[in-house]
Amino acid sequence: MKNKSVRIIIAVIVLAAAAFFLWPKKGTNKTEQLKTVKVALSDLRISVIVTGNVQPQNRLEIKPPVAGRVEKILVVEGDYVKKGQTLALLSSTDRAALLDAARAKGEASLKEWEDTYKPIPVVAPLAGEVIVRSVEPGQSVAASDAVIVLSDRLIVRAQVDETDIGKVKKNQAAVITLDAYPGESIRARVDHISYESKMVNNVTTYYVDILPASVPAYFRSGMSANVEIIQQEKTGVLTLPVDAVKESGEGNFVLVPSADGKKPARVNVTTGMTDGTNMEIVAGLKEGDNVFVNGSNYVPVSKAEEGTNPFMPKRSAATRRAH
Repeated sequence: MKNKSVRIIIAVIVLAAAAFFLWPKKGTNKTEQLKTVKVALSDLRISVIVTGNVQPQNRLEIKPPVAGRVEKILVVEGDYVKKGQTLALLSSTDRAALLDAARAKGEASLKEWEDTYKPIPVVAPLAGEVIVRSVEPGQSVAASDAVIVLSDRLIVRAQVDETDIGKVKKNQAAVITLDAYPGESIRARVDHISYESKMVNNVTTYYVDILPASVPAYFRSGMSANVEIIQQEKTGVLTLPVDAVKESGEGNFVLVPSADGKKPARVNVTTGMTDGTNMEIVAGLKEGDNVFVNGSNYVPVSKAEEGTNPFMPKRSAATRRAH
């Protein structure tokens, strides 16, 4: 019995000590310890983030009209050619055989046959950039071989999940960043949304063509790219962190420091768009105003809500978390 009484006394002492240190003290105001932020001008952007690859929007493989031997290649990769421009000269199999026989007879015979039997030009059917030159002079080719590949323009073909495709519209602004050049941002726009889906890793996706406003010289077909498709964007608007804005049945509000520095004052605000991190403040605050953010839902309780510490005299200015 004696040991039991000792344990009870020790327990009471521990509880009393805990209550002494944990019970709100006179003059304690949690709002004094809360973090404040300033209303500031900022840019807001709501986007769909996707990945893709640089590739020609229209890729054209140019094949020789007949089998034979390449005599001359008149372009190199990176050249921009016009429609109707000669890209290469090709000898048919028959012409190549005749020239080889004439060459064995001497330069005069060779020149005679070269003037009589002209090579076949390989002509660009459209204007574009040479992205592949797959043959060299002297090489034999079949009629099915692509000797040159043209691109009308390089784009980024992005893969958009079906859950996001409803957010993407033609002519929406976009920003392209290449993995090879992470510090460079290229302004672009949505040029085309495919009508047919593709299954990629068991996920239904749609291909979306992202057209750069100006194709940089360092663009290369096959490069990996990240694309930010912008749904909504505002620049230079008043913003606050979303944690600073509270909701009630009467609308949105924030808590700001009061004149006496003790009790936070409630200010009703009108909000606009949010990017999930910051929120636009349309009305109710001005630039530079201080607003409580972390824990800003703490407010002093009323007299009727004050508690009583059974181990200590009654204390005032307790605080609670508002719900």
